[in-house]
Amino acid sequence: MPLPSSPFLKLGWSVKNATWTSSSRPNTAPARQDDHHELIHRVLYHYQQYSEEKSRVARWDVFLVFSPPWFTGLERAFLWIAGFKPNLLFRLVSSSVSDMTEDQSQRINRLVAETRMQEKVLNDEMAKIQERVGAPPLANAIRRYGKAAQDGEMTGGTGDSAIGGLRKPLEKVVANADMLRATTAEKVALILTPAQIIKVLVAVAQLQLKVRSLGLQRDAERGL
Repeated sequence: MPLPSSPFLKLGWSVKNATWTSSSRPNTAPARQDDHHELIHRVLYHYQQYSEEKSRVARWDVFLVFSPPWFTGLERAFLWIAGFKPNLLFRLVSSSVSDMTEDQSQRINRLVAETRMQEKVLNDEMAKIQERVGAPPLANAIRRYGKAAQDGEMTGGTGDSAIGGLRKPLEKVVANADMLRATTAEKVALILTPAQIIKVLVAVAQLQLKVRSLGLQRDAERGL
């Protein structure tokens, strides 16, 4: 069965537009508060679109989002449960925002500790899932799905009943990981000022573009 074009192409579109929007004005700080809010809304809207499309693909075939064929090999290496690791956001906050108040710093530190605990819970859930069939079969299934998608041949299911039995548990852990990513970003946004949020969004876009560019270069060198 061929890969459904709608969710696949929309996902690629969402990634492209989220990156373009958040990097479209990286070196200009809006002069008015309304400009801050308008830019933040535009960027977050595109990320929300991407998240919604990824969720649709995950419901169709959760294995696909663990090894997305629309990502480069380097981008896939950065994935944590089919997305970015929430604590990465704190590193970007630390590197891009230099004017946090003491109260903001304390609130961020508390959120870091809270998020790490929730990440550990999800890591433990993933470990239990992998133990059901062993890590190699699960990893092989994920790689096989990514390769099949690149070749334009997807089944929407697995031929291995043991691997196929992991579908529901994986869908649940991906949904929980996506929820943690979203709530972490929301909590960070409530701590920072609009101007600080824009600095973080620019840092996110720059990281995306850097990893994407380097990933494309490496894939080209490997003939992929």
